Amino acid sequence: MDLTQLRMFCSVAETGSVARAAEQLHRVPSNLTTRLRQLEQELGTDLFIREKQRLRLSPMGHNFLCYAQRILALSEEAMSIIHAGEPAGNFALGSMESTAATRLPSLLAAYHQRYPQAALSLTTGTSGEIIERVRAGTLAAALVDGPLQHDELNGCIAFPERMVVISGLNHPQIDSAHNAKGATLFAFRASCSYRLRLESWFKHSGAVPGQIMEIQSYHAMLACVASGAGLAMIPHSVLNLLPGFERVKVHPLPPEIAETATWLLWRRDAFGPNVRALKELIIEQAETTATEHTEEK
Repeated sequence: MDLTQLRMFCSVAETGSVARAAEQLHRVPSNLTTRLRQLEQELGTDLFIREKQRLRLSPMGHNFLCYAQRILALSEEAMSIIHAGEPAGNFALGSMESTAATRLPSLLAAYHQRYPQAALSLTTGTSGEIIERVRAGTLAAALVDGPLQHDELNGCIAFPERMVVISGLNHPQIDSAHNAKGATLFAFRASCSYRLRLESWFKHSGAVPGQIMEIQSYHAMLACVASGAGLAMIPHSVLNLLPGFERVKVHPLPPEIAETATWLLWRRDAFGPNVRALKELIIEQAETTATEHTEEK
């Protein structure tokens, strides 16, 4: 089944004649007859009641006509969107939990207000999980921990981030990974880039942490750390938004571990209007924020 067959079917259904439909579509009648027979064979049912001088839709033909018209209308809408170059249609976006909590509320609100024709859906997960979905094409773009590591993807820095280690209030000051050796660590799943960053901090320092306990949310992670059960690495921007953040102690990290960035990634072959508009909005908001900070100084 293809769009050409559906157009032929709808035209014959509207005119009641293969000859008139062929004239409208600038085709020979025999071509329409053959393609309609192929369509009926594929569907396994007769779409027309064939009389001597006229074709009438069968009961199944009437039902199928509704779907065929909708499919053709959606096809025309999709082509119009692509050629117009305006953000519209479904926009599947992926994001880390931390970015979804801190950066996206205002960003997505602005995007929806500016581009109401785009139906944006959000999927959250670890960086590794989200990146694989962009590579597979099930997500149009994603906000993940950088840098860019796959040839088929393209991207740009969206937001700077600063990582910190948190502990219970009574924990001694942590100046290096050696001060935290043997401690239980709370982190997301193994595909989480922040977890990998935390593990590399210990590895490069030659220190060995204790058990790594997997946590599914930053709220639960903060609660476990506040109880004195262990340590965690978390973006400082996220920590400031969590209820009860004053119940943990914040330890700075060396720049090579602390300083990172959230990247906007997309497939090189799929930089469409929806992704382009999101990238431009991120840049616009970053420039506005920089200007405001300059004016404050």
